[in-house]
Amino acid sequence: MAEVCQEIQEYVRKLRRRLHQVPETGLQLPRTAAFLQEELKALGIPFRACRNSSGIVAEIQGGSGKTVALRADMDGLPVQEETGLPWSSERPGCMHACGHDAHAAMLLGAARLLKEKQDTLQGTVRLLFQPGEETMNGAKSMIREGCMEGVDAVFGTHIGTLLGDWIPSGTLVAMPGGCLASTDCFRITIRGKGTHGSMPEKGVDPIRTAASVLLGLDGILSREVPASQAVVLTVGRIAAGETSNVIPETAVMEGSLRTLDAAVRSFVLARMEEVVHGLAAAARAEGTLEILESAPPVVNDAEMAALAARAAEKWLPPEQVWSRPVTPSMVSEDFAWYLQEAPGAFLLLSAPHPDPQKRAGHHNNRFDIDEEVLWEGAVVLAQAAEDFLAG
Repeated sequence: MAEVCQEIQEYVRKLRRRLHQVPETGLQLPRTAAFLQEELKALGIPFRACRNSSGIVAEIQGGSGKTVALRADMDGLPVQEETGLPWSSERPGCMHACGHDAHAAMLLGAARLLKEKQDTLQGTVRLLFQPGEETMNGAKSMIREGCMEGVDAVFGTHIGTLLGDWIPSGTLVAMPGGCLASTDCFRITIRGKGTHGSMPEKGVDPIRTAASVLLGLDGILSREVPASQAVVLTVGRIAAGETSNVIPETAVMEGSLRTLDAAVRSFVLARMEEVVHGLAAAARAEGTLEILESAPPVVNDAEMAALAARAAEKWLPPEQVWSRPVTPSMVSEDFAWYLQEAPGAFLLLSAPHPDPQKRAGHHNNRFDIDEEVLWEGAVVLAQAAEDFLAG
């Protein structure tokens, strides 16, 4: 077993470092997809490329039986890397700052293990290499192209510190129920009437109205949602005007809403619509709320989470496998859409940087992981798939 772990560790580490150097964003990742396709060819695993994105669907066909899907995202972020690593990004302004390079590498590691056992597999393993997770449209794009047709269960994993860097490195969290929040990315547009800055009475100020709307949104959370409910509403962008002495026609705000409860999510979205329309109308402006992208909460099937935990315990000490509920993270993941198609579990592999002074959160330009645990993600995914098919 130790020999297998070491071999997979070196294989996955090499892949991860190469992928880290060529990050790409969004749905179209030509260099990333080409690299992964070459590796799949080398492993002798057939695949097909998605039509509308750089997504890849590969299959390892064993005997007749069920089909289990294993998913890894593979897109980066528009972030300028500042880690100073020898394998830093070769692309200015683009970085793997969330661990997706490791996810794709670990899935290839799992694929290598499963390919070696192909003759004994009691079903089919489908490998999903997905773009566009950061933009929350990759999973839906691949599902529309049929990647989940005939799938009986689905598993994925996320490396890093989504649940906090207090969890020891190498801990595999396979918790039942909700583990990550929903997300609704929104745009609010306030349309007023432009005028000279010296004569505000002749116009309708969209900036002032937007400020009122922003405070109104905050009031929903502070006065209308029970404090026991986890809800995060963030406005991360406000844009209006071109110069200092002109009241513009429009102001735009963009942000995200994250919740753990479907009913709370519906309530807050409905109230946001009322606040935007009502406060804009009170100021004689027009307000619109658009939902740009969304994903439901990531809710693990209890049976699938337990199966994954048992699979992990075949490779890891019991203290490194957490199958109990842990406080969920308000981070979102479009893996949630796969869980709408089939029961499954999203596993969280803790991997804070070994040097506390070099630790940085996800989406930070200094983000890095403890590479020594990469093998765990590969072997646990492979074991979970094998065990599900044998069950």
